[in-house]
Amino acid sequence: MEVDVTGARILAVDDERPVLDALAQMLALWGHKVETALDGTDAIKKALEFHPDVVLSDLAMPGNDGLWLLRALRDETHDCPIIFLTGRATVDTAVEAIREGAYDFIEKPLDAARLKTCIDRALEKKETLREVQSLRRRLKQLGPAEFIGQSATMRRVFELIERVAPAKASVAITGESGTGKEMVARSIHNLSARRERPFIAVNCASIPATLMESEIFGHERGAFTGADQRRPGVFELAHGGTLFLDEVGEIPVELQAKLLRVLEEGRLRRLGGKVEIEVDVRVLCATNRDLKSEIRNARFREDLFFRLNVFQIALPPLRERREDVPLLVQYFVEKFNAEAGKRVSGVHPDALDLLRSYDWPGNIRELRNAVERAVILCDGELITREHLPPDMAGRGPERQTFRLPYGLTLDLVEKEYILGSLQRNGGNKARTAEILGVSEKTLYNKLNRYAAEARTEQPAQPPSHQAHGAPQAEETPRPAPAAPSTR
Repeated sequence: MEVDVTGARILAVDDERPVLDALAQMLALWGHKVETALDGTDAIKKALEFHPDVVLSDLAMPGNDGLWLLRALRDETHDCPIIFLTGRATVDTAVEAIREGAYDFIEKPLDAARLKTCIDRALEKKETLREVQSLRRRLKQLGPAEFIGQSATMRRVFELIERVAPAKASVAITGESGTGKEMVARSIHNLSARRERPFIAVNCASIPATLMESEIFGHERGAFTGADQRRPGVFELAHGGTLFLDEVGEIPVELQAKLLRVLEEGRLRRLGGKVEIEVDVRVLCATNRDLKSEIRNARFREDLFFRLNVFQIALPPLRERREDVPLLVQYFVEKFNAEAGKRVSGVHPDALDLLRSYDWPGNIRELRNAVERAVILCDGELITREHLPPDMAGRGPERQTFRLPYGLTLDLVEKEYILGSLQRNGGNKARTAEILGVSEKTLYNKLNRYAAEARTEQPAQPPSHQAHGAPQAEETPRPAPAAPSTR
């Protein structure tokens, strides 16, 4: 995109007048219109009057500092990029500012050439944002059913994608297998200024460790046995566009330092090569591993983690957005109708209840396969329970049944039902409260009371929580439940 980056309105903020004057003079020499402010409060007033295209601010200032200014600007001027100037002592704060929406930060003492480049790119971003506004409404039409959903969790995912897509920041996409991580990456690319350039997706888990370096960084002819010609790696193939590294935790630790250097410097050397090659690539990554645990076990570099994890999007498992299941099912029914030449109109309510109650360990991928199977088997208009996978039909109703013996007081019945519901929902207190029809505060109060009772009383012989039809547990004392975590 060709953007005129001269004559922009720039607001410069610094609490040291000599530094501020020198900065303003340099910006003016570059052809910009400059307004100055000595602190965050003054900067907000000037921003509302001056309407800057870019804000250039010191991060560490007395009183209302740079972070305060960032938050205030975010509320008042949604599309104004802010660049922070920071010393080494405040780099961590600058990284936090990036997470909160700052465009970039530059360490002091300032490199004039880098500052100019950063301002020019920020102005290009502002222009791109205007164009992105017209694309936001297309988000749900960008791909298959991973983006069908009306649940609060998916609306939040849509919002995060919209916010981060125009930026240049690396994005870490987390979630269980089958939740649509690659689809998120493609949507970020499609909503960015790089959408006309390549999108390259690589599953790091599928590449043998011995070939990983060659696949990612490329190799020269003769670099190893069998390397009979030069081959570019995925970074070169994605030049100007976006590289999606799926299962990034599978990259061997000895290659992670090289990956970090490419991310920081935008240059790489092919395996067996003698010259460095410049690459302009936005990197998105995904994993279903706990990378913090990998760091503790020395299997993943902490500095690489922070470089990749500037912005994070966590995809919810399907069991945490059950209200989206009917929409997803109908989408897949229509899709596979067309492919199989069928005329299935929908799903019988009994089968739909089963689909809603199933936990979907394989998430949307598993749902897709189940509906495809059902459409193939269905010869009528409605999919019934008989068309669903046998293991699903066998387990669904049992998951909603608890066995309680006669003779319990109502208080104990309530306690067993609450604890059983919490267990069924994997300890998710928000989801459990929603199902029980009570507030989270009410649920926390009850769990705290149960924990207190367990600490003061001898544990009693518990009723069974087992699903109907399952063998009875041995009559052993029930351990005291752990106190629920507080938020």
